[in-house]
Amino acid sequence: MVRLILVLGDHLTDSVAALREGDPSEDVVVMAEVAEEAGYVPHHPKKIAFCFAAMRHFAEELRAAGWTVDYTALDAEVPVGSIAEALIAASERHGTPDVVATRPGEWRLIAALDEVPLSVSVLEDDRFVASHAEFDAWAEGRKELRMEWFYREMRRKTGLLMGGDKPVEGKWNFDHDNRKPAPGSVDFSGPMQFTPDKITDEVLALVENRFGENFGTLRPFWFAVTREQARRALTHFIKDGLPKFGDYQDAMLADERFLWHSILSMYLNAGLLDPIEICEAAEAAYREGHATINAVEGFMRRRLYCASP
Repeated sequence: MVRLILVLGDHLTDSVAALREGDPSEDVVVMAEVAEEAGYVPHHPKKIAFCFAAMRHFAEELRAAGWTVDYTALDAEVPVGSIAEALIAASERHGTPDVVATRPGEWRLIAALDEVPLSVSVLEDDRFVASHAEFDAWAEGRKELRMEWFYREMRRKTGLLMGGDKPVEGKWNFDHDNRKPAPGSVDFSGPMQFTPDKITDEVLALVENRFGENFGTLRPFWFAVTREQARRALTHFIKDGLPKFGDYQDAMLADERFLWHSILSMYLNAGLLDPIEICEAAEAAYREGHATINAVEGFMRRRLYCASP
C-alpha cells in the first residue's frame, strides 16, 4: 500500500529515518517549498536559497535512486502554504492517508504534524549522537545541566579523541589554548566556494523575486547544495583550515569574514553532512599529525555540544 514519506528541508540524507522506513518501489516522497516556512520570520535570502536549492538537488538524487518524488516548488501553479497543506494535497493525488515522517527539529512543526488529518507515523530522528531518552537519562537527578559534562559523556560514548577510558593527552578540554589574538595575516582562503548550476540559478531568481525586500544580500551565492559538494567543503577545511582553527577560533579581524572557521554548520543542519563523519575527519587529522589537539578538540567540542536533538 502506498505511503507518503515526508522529507523536510533539514532531512536531506538517505539515512533519515522516514526514508529508511520507506520502499522506493511503492511509496512516494513528499517535499515542498512552503510559504509558511519561508516567511514565518524574515529569513536572510541566502538561507532561503540554500534550503530550496539543497532540497531540489536532493529530490533529483532521490529520483535517480528510484523514488517517486512529489515536489511542490514555491512558484508552482498550485503552491502550498504549509506542510499540512502539502501532505493533504499529496494524499488526494496519490489516494493514501498514510504518512511516514521523521520527527522535525522544531516544536512548531512537531505540533503542526499532530494536527494533520491523516494517519501520520512519526519516527525518531536518530541521526544525533544521543537520543532524547539518553539525554533525559543523563540529565535526571543532576543539580546542573552543564554542557561540558554532557560533552565528556559523548566522548566516552563515541570513543572520539579517547585512549581507552581516558581522553587523549590527558585532558578533556583545551579551550585555554584557543584564545590567541588575531595574527597579522590570514593564510586560509576561506570556505570552499561553488558555482551555482541551473537548478540553483532558478532558485536564486525565485528568491530575488519573492524575498527581495528581506534583510541581507543574496549574491554572490557560493554554498554547497549537495552532499558531494559538502563533503568536498569538509575535506577542504580539514586540510587547510583546521590546523590553525584552534589557536584563533575566538579571534576577530575587521576585514576577514572567516579566518580559519569551517562554515559547515548549515550543511550539518540540512543533513548534507553527519556530525560523526565531521568529528571523525577532524580526529583523523590529529591522529595523522596534521592538526594539533587544541584545534581538533575545540572543533569537535562544538559538534558534540549539539549531539542531542
